Amino acid sequence: MTLAIAPEIAEPHAPDASFARPLSTRFTCQRATRKVRIAPRFGNGPLDVDVRYLWIGAPGAPTLVVQGGISADRDVCASGEHVAPGWWESQVGAGRAIDLERVRVLAIDWLDAGDLGAAPVSSEDQADALAALADALGIVRIEAFVGASYGAMVGLAFAARHAARLGKLVALAGAHRPHPLATAQRAVQRGIVQLGINNGCIDDALSLARQLALTTYRSGEELARRFGGSAECREGRLRLPVEDWLEHQGRKFVARFDARRYLALSESIDLHEVDPRAVRVPASLIGFASDRLVPLADLCELQQRLAAPASLDVVETQYGHDGFLKEHERVAPLLREALDGCGD
Repeated sequence: MTLAIAPEIAEPHAPDASFARPLSTRFTCQRATRKVRIAPRFGNGPLDVDVRYLWIGAPGAPTLVVQGGISADRDVCASGEHVAPGWWESQVGAGRAIDLERVRVLAIDWLDAGDLGAAPVSSEDQADALAALADALGIVRIEAFVGASYGAMVGLAFAARHAARLGKLVALAGAHRPHPLATAQRAVQRGIVQLGINNGCIDDALSLARQLALTTYRSGEELARRFGGSAECREGRLRLPVEDWLEHQGRKFVARFDARRYLALSESIDLHEVDPRAVRVPASLIGFASDRLVPLADLCELQQRLAAPASLDVVETQYGHDGFLKEHERVAPLLREALDGCGD
């Protein structure tokens, strides 16, 4: 068993547009849609689905898959058609930990129940869609699958189902099964959204569900540090310091996310289950000590049960499950080490 603990530093850089750089003319970029055929786990047989993808990087270089949480999309970094910073701009780009001058990155928009004809969507379905997309693009081998949160779950499913075409798995803040407490929290969030759908207040419900979710992504230590002040009287009522932040985050989420898509992908997390013994590719696991959604005990169990060599690095952080998004400077060297040799 290999376990490394990275010490905490005071404050990481906040994610912003400063990470964005112009797309190199040396890169090749496809941002398109391809129809592929899969047999959904909970469906009634094979069907064709449209997979929206980004494939970007050095021409002819080995391909890595990079996938994030349920609210992440294919735009891991800025591209020719998508000039805004991607959700992991700090780690994916020229000269970064996932170096587009040495590799190509393949990422997809997650499938949801609408894509599968209303059938529940599973992490296996996402993995099979990625494998089918690789076939359609002529990619014989995936050098590494780098997945964070739900992406780590899909990475484990991909490694279990398509090991012959995968070189390595890098899984951040994701395990072989959801923790029951996290499942309970997500069930309440889905209940709020469904109540909003049933009563014609979808946006308010989705905002509340997102706000509740944020309290599970972050740690109590961080929230106490940022929002420990007293209530203020505004607009005729007392408001607590944390409320402005929560409501702002809820509004942002509603502006870019669909309620039924949220229900489908949240449910997909809780349907996820992979037998670690079926994962027969080398793995690098990265966990966050304050993560309440994916406790370190689950990652330790996963590491011990995997059927191939696996390391586990633990990052001490105040940012909980969101550590993979917030701890740019501390995650980067772990990714570089895990991907050492990819692209050579």
